[in-house]
This record gives sequence, structure tokens and C-alpha cells, in this order.
Amino acid sequence: MNAVTAQAPTPTAARAGSDSPCEGVPFIDVPSQVSPKDARELSRRFFDRLAVVEEGTHEYQYVRNTLIEMNLSLVRYAASRFRGRGDAMEDIVQVGTIGLIKAIDRFELTREVEFTSFAVPYIVGEIKRFFRDTSWAVHVPRRLQEARVELAKATEELQTRLGRMPTTRELSQLMSLSEEDVVEARKAANCYTSASLDAALTSDGGADGESVLADFIGVQEPALELVEDFHSLAPLVAALGERERRILHLRFVEERTQAEIGRELGISQMHVSRLISRMVQQLRTGLLGAEIA
Repeated sequence: MNAVTAQAPTPTAARAGSDSPCEGVPFIDVPSQVSPKDARELSRRFFDRLAVVEEGTHEYQYVRNTLIEMNLSLVRYAASRFRGRGDAMEDIVQVGTIGLIKAIDRFELTREVEFTSFAVPYIVGEIKRFFRDTSWAVHVPRRLQEARVELAKATEELQTRLGRMPTTRELSQLMSLSEEDVVEARKAANCYTSASLDAALTSDGGADGESVLADFIGVQEPALELVEDFHSLAPLVAALGERERRILHLRFVEERTQAEIGRELGISQMHVSRLISRMVQQLRTGLLGAEIA
């Protein structure tokens, strides 16, 4: 069966029909099967009708939906340019279809431009936005994303011309950017992909010698243990008396000497020493007891 059953002769059908849900346009049984050439001719007729039917009506939905399905070939054409980026082609086509819908809703025949020329930039722009928002492991500003692409092109061009890796100054001159911007673009390029710290690394030692990426990056931060100690000590310090907490603050926060603390509180240095020793022992016992528990 032909994809188009028309009320009047059309480029894709010779059989007339009266089952179109909208006057002035043909009934198309399977719009997605209309050839690109015929879609261009039919789209003008459908856009003419879309401009006069009332939005929200059944007729409006038919005309708009048919326009979308007829022009899906534009989406597939634009999506093919992004093949091989790791995303499923079906996902790219779905994103491109959003751009096609936006183009249909904003197109006017009075522009005197072919719909294909108007729609493709919308479709490509939507696909690029998809990659910009989802493909980067770490989000970076759009200007740096674009600078990364230009940096790759400039590096390849200069490497071919010079027979070596170009310097930062040479890249900045070709890209018309400052050397600082080139360095920033290089750093941004490292954010495009990421690797798991638990990723296994092959080694010559066999299975017993297998390591993960985390074994070679960074070291354990000793200060992390202090965070646990502070949280464990907090309720123990809160249980002390006001004068005892004051002494701890003066000694270990303000780093006063025992003699200075004694003068401020009106007690002897020996008394201060005994109080500090008793409190430290009390806190140590409470902390070790909490760890054992």
C-alpha cells in the first residue's frame, strides 16, 4: 500500500480518498514512509493548513503530527553525523526530534526559506546541547567545552605542520586566545571522561598482583581520624563543668601557659596542672571506653 492516500493527486499517491481528518491536506497513512523529496513538497501544504486551523483541535494535531513524522528523515540525517560517540543512535534521534518539533512550531512560510534549511540547525543544536549536558564527566562552562574542541583541532593542525607537539604559545596564536585560556582549556579536557578508582589494572604478576587505580592515586589523609575524635570528644567535654571547659579552652585553644591560666582564674599554677591532668585522664578514659563499646 502506498504511504499516501490523497484527496487530490500528490507526489506519492495517485489514488484519491476522502478520509483525511483535515480539509486542504491529503490523508497520509504512514507519514514516516514518505520520501524526503515528497516530504518537502507536502510540508508546504501542511504548513499552509497549520497556519489557519485552530490550535488544540483534532485537525491541528493531525497536521502537526504528520509534519513531524514526515520530516523524521531530517533527524536521522543530522543524527548520523554524531554516530560513534558512544550513545545509542535511538537516543540521539529522540533528542533530535525535540529540535524538529521546535522548528515546526516556529517555522513560517513567509520566511521564504526551505523548511529543511530552517530545521536542521534546530535539530543539530538540540543534539549538541544533549552531548554538552550529558557527556561530560564533570560539568564545565560552555566556553571551555567549545575551547576544548578548538584546542583539539589546533593541536592536530600544528602537529601536522610542525612535526611535533605545539607549544602553548603556538596554540594561543593560532586560536587567538591568551596562553592562560589555552591552559584552562587543557584542564577542562580532562573533565570529559572519568575512570573509576576501583577499576582493575592489569599487571604482569597475574591475578595475585592485580591492583586498582586508587592504589596509585593519592594517600590516606591522617587528619580524617581527627574528625572522628572531635565528634567522640564533644559530648564528653560538654559534660564537664563550666570552669573546667574554660581551662581547656585557655590551654588548648588559646594556648595559654598554666601560669597565665592560674592568674586569670585566681588559682595556683600547681592547681591548674592537677586540674588539666585530671580532665585529660577523664576524657581519655571516656574516649577509649566509647571506642571499645
